[in-house]
Amino acid sequence: MTAPLRVALLGRGTVGSAVQRLIEEQADDLAARIGRPVELAGIAVRRPAHHTDVPEHLLTTDAAALVRRDDVDLVVEVIGGIEPARSLLYAALEAGKSVVSANKALLAEDGPGLHAAAAAAGVDLYYEAAVAGAIPLLRPLRESLAGDQLRRVVGIVNGTTNYILSRMAETGAGFAEALAEATELGYAEADPTADVDGFDAAAKAAILASLAFHTPVSAADVHREGISAVTATDVARAAEIGCTVKLLAICERVTDKPDGGAASDSVAVRVHPAMIPTTHPLASVGGAFNAVFVEAEAAGQLMFYGQGAGGEPTASAVLGDLVAVARNRVAGASGQGPTGYAALPVRPMAETPTRYHVSLDVADKPGVLATVAQEFAHHGVSISTVRQDGRDDAATLVLVTHSAPDAALSATIAALRDMPAVRGVTSVLRVEGLS
Repeated sequence: MTAPLRVALLGRGTVGSAVQRLIEEQADDLAARIGRPVELAGIAVRRPAHHTDVPEHLLTTDAAALVRRDDVDLVVEVIGGIEPARSLLYAALEAGKSVVSANKALLAEDGPGLHAAAAAAGVDLYYEAAVAGAIPLLRPLRESLAGDQLRRVVGIVNGTTNYILSRMAETGAGFAEALAEATELGYAEADPTADVDGFDAAAKAAILASLAFHTPVSAADVHREGISAVTATDVARAAEIGCTVKLLAICERVTDKPDGGAASDSVAVRVHPAMIPTTHPLASVGGAFNAVFVEAEAAGQLMFYGQGAGGEPTASAVLGDLVAVARNRVAGASGQGPTGYAALPVRPMAETPTRYHVSLDVADKPGVLATVAQEFAHHGVSISTVRQDGRDDAATLVLVTHSAPDAALSATIAALRDMPAVRGVTSVLRVEGLS
């Protein structure tokens, strides 16, 4: 053992305090795994007076000075957000410090720039904790599956929304009621916008797609829909056809094969609620857990499952990255970063093939089904299944489509709303995983 590796910790909230504790409690094991001791050089916080359980000499409000200190080897960032995190990480990388981050929003917005800065300095930028908490996912995508071609990555990557949708399915509750329960139990923040409107999942989807398809993808490239419009009726309709509703992050490599032309690939990345069959592995993921389903050409189907959030699980992922970058530091090398060699175009949602489940309240009279079917055909959308339940002079018409461009499906729904025979479009959800 030689001189210790010194770590600057940026942020000491729920995750940061867990990271500090693990570094201190596991000091001997970390030293054995890395080959050199690891110790904290300093902890950057906004209000030192709130951290009375930390030795005063470790605390500082000057994060910029901390990351540039000559005695700092590694920087761990768990403050979140875009600024000042971005400026601090660029400063750390330019000063030759390897960085471990849990900052999904920043990586989704400026991942390529940060990776370029790390490569220029010959240091590491690792961020396993930015997606799916404790689940080992990003390193397998970047390293274990580096010799394979991934076709699809589909995941439940937000525990708050998964808890809400699980409770809606289990109890028949509406969205507002399930959200209130999630807030009371601490699964949802006082302002749940980032979760329920899909921003959190979209940032994670951008990171996953970038790694899986070797193509720079930002959060702005991700089609995003949240779950606030999902109703108890939607969940009940899903159960009627053997499905459940989940908020999915879907990253696909889509191949076009035009007649007489060369095949071309693009990347489609989207976050939205969808019905999936109860037989699908993701359907059984309940509560606040996360899971990601990967489809690769050679490896086939793989699934990663576990705790997707919380101080301890996220800190576990941070420590795993810390060990990796520290080993590289000891060896005088840096690990393999993601590659963007494929540079595939990102396909707009309007052109992305998907499927719809549609419930309509219609007049119960001859010719209505034919009129509705004609509207689907007019927009080039093929119908897979139809079910009609009549009551008095009204009926419920439930249709599931075949795959079609999303724009065609959306145009069909808009046209149906204007049809005299359609009294209301009561449920529209995309469908994934049905044959």
